[in-house]
Order: sequence, then C-alpha cells, then structure tokens
Amino acid sequence: MSDPTPVIDDLREESEELDRLVAGLDPRGWARATPAAGWTVAHQIAHLTWTDRSALLAVTDAAGFQALVEKALAAPHTFVDEGAEEYARSAPDDLLARWREGRAALEKALREAPDGARFPWYGPPMSAASMATARLMETWAHGLDVADAIGVMRPPSARLRHVVRLGVRTRDFAYGVHGLTPPADPFRVELVAPGGELWAHGPEDAPQRVTGPALDFCLLVTRRAHRADLALTAEGPDADRWLDIAQAFAGPPGDGREPRGDIAR
Repeated sequence: MSDPTPVIDDLREESEELDRLVAGLDPRGWARATPAAGWTVAHQIAHLTWTDRSALLAVTDAAGFQALVEKALAAPHTFVDEGAEEYARSAPDDLLARWREGRAALEKALREAPDGARFPWYGPPMSAASMATARLMETWAHGLDVADAIGVMRPPSARLRHVVRLGVRTRDFAYGVHGLTPPADPFRVELVAPGGELWAHGPEDAPQRVTGPALDFCLLVTRRAHRADLALTAEGPDADRWLDIAQAFAGPPGDGREPRGDIAR
C-alpha cells in the first residue's frame, strides 16, 4: 500500500460517522456502559483520543513516543485503561473537542509524512498507510461498542477492507503474543464483502484456509465477538488455531468477549 491517501480518507469517514453518533448525546448518554467491562461511551472516545495522541507522537516526536512506550512496558496490562480513564474524566464537550483536534492533527501528519517513512509503535514499526489502517480499525471497533451502548445499528461498509487486510497481515503477530510459533506457510483467506464481492488474500492453492463474511472476520480480529458466534470456517489445523487467537491490535490479547449466541448486525 504505497499511497496512504485512500485509507486516510476512509479513516476520516469512519471517524466522522462515529462523531455523529456521540455529538448529540447528553451527559447520561456519555455515561452509558458499553460492552467493554468498566468502560462508558466516554471511555471509548477517551481511548481513541489517547491513542490518536500516541500515534501523532509516533509520527512527529519519536522521543516523546518512546517515553510512552516506557510507561507501557512498566504497566503492560493497565496503561491502556489508565489512558482512557484520564481523558474520560473530562466534560463531554471538552472530550469531544479534544478528540476532534487530535484526529485532525494526526490526519495532517499522516498526509504530510515522507514517502517510505516508518514510525515506531507498540508493535512493529508502521508506514503512514499502516498507521492510518490501525487507527481506522480501532475507530471502527470502538465505534461498535458505542453503537451497542446507545442502541444504534451500524451497517458494515466497504471500509472494512482495511480491517480485513490488517487482520490478515497480523497473523504471525497474533501467534507471537500468545507465545506460539507462527506457521511457515501462508493461509488463503476468502471473505464475502458487505457489497457481495469476494475479498481474497493469500495463495489460491494454500491448504490452510479461512472463509466466511468479512464482517465476521473483522469482529473476530478486533475481539468484538466470540468465534462461536461467527460464521467463519477454517480448513486445516493451523487455520483453525488462528481463529482462536487472531487479533489485529497491538498489546496483550485480553479476555475477549463471551459467547452470546447471536451478533447484532
């Protein structure tokens, strides 16, 4: 993905869609509980605000970002919650303004990044396109939690192609964070897009395969749904194992979601 413009454009659209969901909420709406244990709607937006700030530092201030990494290493299981909690204490109007300002600054920095530049992150270094993809993935996933909290149905869009691509590319990373050795051979991933077309990754003749709806794959790799609730099929023991551990985000995997028997679409 040499030109980051398309995914940066899609990141803006994804953010603006979520912005429209929360902009009209009253204080009680911001305080509603979301599916993430202990997190309100405010915590979800606070987390995006905090992570956008981290990404901006990674792109513009490597030393400042390194300081964040050191804090993360000192408290790997709590630093994400601590960042969300700090920003969530703001008044809703202030938090919304801070989120808007931060994501606009990040968008500008990503658009102006030199060709071929790579930036540090909590996982492997990222290009501008990869950074924008990761921010889109998180915005979509946390937006799902917000929509669930306020009772809104969000139809999937073609922007999910970026989440799919990231989920496929982070296969080996998912094995690594679970202390497992990644398989040597690539998998074939064939997913039905929201518009009905096929999104395919990997060799056509790969014996290890994953098939199903693109939405379900995105729910899986963002750990927004339990595998048991999704219509994904694995062929081969390695592909089957991957569906148990897949994640597209940096950091520890966490507890994930419990099976619920159905997924609101």
